[in-house]
Amino acid sequence: MRESILVVDDEAGVRASLGGILGDEGYQVEAVDSGEVAVAVLEGRRFDLILLDVWLPKMDGLETLSRVRTLDPEVPVVVISGHGSIETAVKAVRMGAQDFVEKPLSLEKTLLVVKNALRQRRLEAENRALKEQVEHRWVMVGASAAIQGLRADIAQAAPSNGRVMIFGENGTGKELVARNIHFQSLRASGPFVEVNCAAIPEELIESELFGHTRGAFTGALSSKKGKFELADGGTLFLDEVGDMTLKTQAKVLRVLQEQRVEPVGGSTSIPVDVRVIAATNKNLDEEIRKGAFREDLFFRLNVIPFHVPPLRDRREDIPLLARHFAAEIAGEYGRRAKELSPEALAVLVGLGWPGNVRELRNIIERLVIMTPGDRIEARHLPAPLLAGAPGAAESAGPGAPGGRDFASLAAAREDFEKRYIWRKYQDCGGNMSRTAEALQVERSNLYRKMKGYGLLPLRKGEAVESAG
Repeated sequence: MRESILVVDDEAGVRASLGGILGDEGYQVEAVDSGEVAVAVLEGRRFDLILLDVWLPKMDGLETLSRVRTLDPEVPVVVISGHGSIETAVKAVRMGAQDFVEKPLSLEKTLLVVKNALRQRRLEAENRALKEQVEHRWVMVGASAAIQGLRADIAQAAPSNGRVMIFGENGTGKELVARNIHFQSLRASGPFVEVNCAAIPEELIESELFGHTRGAFTGALSSKKGKFELADGGTLFLDEVGDMTLKTQAKVLRVLQEQRVEPVGGSTSIPVDVRVIAATNKNLDEEIRKGAFREDLFFRLNVIPFHVPPLRDRREDIPLLARHFAAEIAGEYGRRAKELSPEALAVLVGLGWPGNVRELRNIIERLVIMTPGDRIEARHLPAPLLAGAPGAAESAGPGAPGGRDFASLAAAREDFEKRYIWRKYQDCGGNMSRTAEALQVERSNLYRKMKGYGLLPLRKGEAVESAG
């Protein structure tokens, strides 16, 4: 679609010249001779650019510009100034005009200014669209009292610079909370930088956080900025902060105290202006008692605490989340959204969800991909989920575990073992080590059994360890 330009000038020759050359360049041009007519035209349609003369009869260029800004705040305006009106043109730029050109017009220069203004407009539109996409991706879905309270707390805490500590199980959406705090903060236009403290090897985490100089260690072929420096003017999200070593904790504490970082191998410190949001799935009070987490760092980080509820404590949100994920994932794959039947939703609502929101999203993604047709029924849910559904075992008869008949005692024993392991795994919050301890078996043996029974996610740890 051709970009449209409105020319506002009381000189017929200027209107004709601009209309001709801009039309030859492929633009759709409309030309009017007064500010009053321009305002009337703008009340009925939008343009991609306005060329506005500052000297106009009756309603002058500055008044016209003010009216244009009221009608369409985003449209770029290029001012045309005559001899002796440069001061007025500069005033127009201060009022929001993009640029100005002088009479007599150089058509070559005018074309360059027009192209630059339109390019800037396209870039701004793309940035707005990307920002909307990002914010939509991180929208908080739910109508439960817990989520409504969380939204209210975020709205109250976000505009401050207070450090935040987010507590919650794996998969509850701690990163979601952190990003919403950033989006609603005074730093929203700055960067949001995330560091997964549990995923970075101990020997590299200092370099990741504070940066390094060239030659600081083997493999440091060039200098690198750390996450603190990259987040300058914005927000740094320290995910799984409880997994940092005591040595790294001491250095992070020093940065928080001094607001300066010293790259590994460097001799000078760099000032940083960063709001820190930390998150953990651990009980930090217990970690402090064990000597695994510094109490002084905890007090520095835990200025504004947030507690993200597990999915089992906000079951009324499960249908909303399931439908949201189904529509979102279908869009990602270019497919029609699938409807979830009431029976399927009832099963989902009744499950334990040790992996919380992330596990739910993974299951919905599998269903969207693998379910034939446009409707997801309860029978389409993965067998391990159905095995863990309330009433699954209770409905079984004395001679048929799970309500099914078996060809042999071995098959019945295997079915019982599969269901029993899955229930224990849910009871232990999806933690393999705790489940193995509860079952009094080796962790490696339990992993092999669960893998053989198809009880593990598509990739090891996916349902219970990635963010939701």
